[in-house]
Amino acid sequence: MIQSGIAVNTSEDVLITQQERRLATPAELKDRLPLSVALQAQVTEQRKQINAILAGEDSRLLVITGPCSLHCEDAALEYARRLRILQEKVADRCLLVMRAYLEKPRTTVGWKGMLYAPDLSDRCDLAAGSEASRRLLLQLVELGLPLATEALSPLAFNYIDDLISWTAIGARTTESQIHREMASGLACAVGFKNGTHGRVDTAVHALQAASQSHSFLSASNDGQLVVRETAGNDAVHLVLRGGAGKPNYHKESVAEAVAAMDKAGLEPSLVVDCSHENSGKDHRRQAEVLESVVAQVNAGQHALRGVMLESHLQEGRQGMGGELAYGVSITDACIGWKETEALIQGVADSLRD
Repeated sequence: MIQSGIAVNTSEDVLITQQERRLATPAELKDRLPLSVALQAQVTEQRKQINAILAGEDSRLLVITGPCSLHCEDAALEYARRLRILQEKVADRCLLVMRAYLEKPRTTVGWKGMLYAPDLSDRCDLAAGSEASRRLLLQLVELGLPLATEALSPLAFNYIDDLISWTAIGARTTESQIHREMASGLACAVGFKNGTHGRVDTAVHALQAASQSHSFLSASNDGQLVVRETAGNDAVHLVLRGGAGKPNYHKESVAEAVAAMDKAGLEPSLVVDCSHENSGKDHRRQAEVLESVVAQVNAGQHALRGVMLESHLQEGRQGMGGELAYGVSITDACIGWKETEALIQGVADSLRD
């Protein structure tokens, strides 16, 4: 209904249960927590290095590793410091990118990630979450690491987009036209995961779409609705994560994915997610997947250009009730740091040989 020229919601026509709450715009938050000129240059350079690996111009392996999701600032920073030291040891054969996942897609309901609920409750507080998330990512960037995340909400992503060097579009959203359009205009590489059914056709279609220019409804950093026009993203690539209870990292599945991308006129560029259904949803089997991928690379499969690991300071996962153990995932189970370090060092040694 309309009163005095103002639209008023009534219980008869909407299901909104609370008044709308104003958020700071992305521009306002970025002004409050700015990325310095020096760090902007660092992120730009790291994006270029990632893109070169994915294009086959840099022979190093991209290794995207870190917690399934960030929930504890101290643990995230400690993991990052350890990862930075490890990067120095393997820099000739690997480029390490830290997972900095702030949004969690839910099958039904549950904690949606630090961006929405930094206090780990079921109550959405995007105002506090966007500020806490940006502040943490800034600290991680200051440590010198390139960051990876999953873009779930295109509007929420505007609060952190300048800090991210690699972005994933998840299995549930790869089919989304909105995410394909968004990816076509991002300044970083974007990996589209195959769908939960395990086939790569949906993701291949997404790569074709995101590599082209688009015009679509969006919001500017100032919160203004705009028509955004993009040039197309030439650093989009396929992420194999298994599906329908089966893995798709073996050489036969990789060859099929390469053939599908060739047929679609795309540069075959693959990243293998060692977790999810490639590991049978058992974090302890990520090592098997990683070893298979590295063996395929050493055997001449040049389309394999990266891997993903779910890893934290401590192995396993924990529920969210009660006092939380330090450095343990509260979402998907992860391998611990000791195993992570050994696996990545082993990858570098194998690739050197």
